[in-house]
Amino acid sequence: MSGIQDPVADLLTRVRNAQQARHATVSVPASNLKEAILGILVERGYLASVERIDEGPQGKLVAELRYDGENVGLIQSIKRVSRPSRRVYVGVDEIPEVLNGLGVAILSTSRGVLADDEARTANVGGELLCTVY
Repeated sequence: MSGIQDPVADLLTRVRNAQQARHATVSVPASNLKEAILGILVERGYLASVERIDEGPQGKLVAELRYDGENVGLIQSIKRVSRPSRRVYVGVDEIPEVLNGLGVAILSTSRGVLADDEARTANVGGELLCTVY
């Protein structure tokens, strides 16, 4: 069995599947990129919290999912945009507005992993990792 070819897609799929199965938390192998993406989702209110647990050689990230009063997940859609086989780079003027600003696009920039509005404020473009709403 080979390793994971696209760790970001694996992270997004685990979050999507855990939410559809109504799990309270989701656990993923740790990396700085994944921690930054989950941190943005916590800041925007899509996840309740993220905790890094250092166990084993890599450690893991445990994210607590959020649901509304009717037990429906707050993440309606979480999609990978740029993939290893087809990278998608955008300039600051080309950063998409997800659901007219209600959602968030997450970018990997020269200033780190940023949400779409933070990237516009910092006047930087970069690789469009995913969109969430």
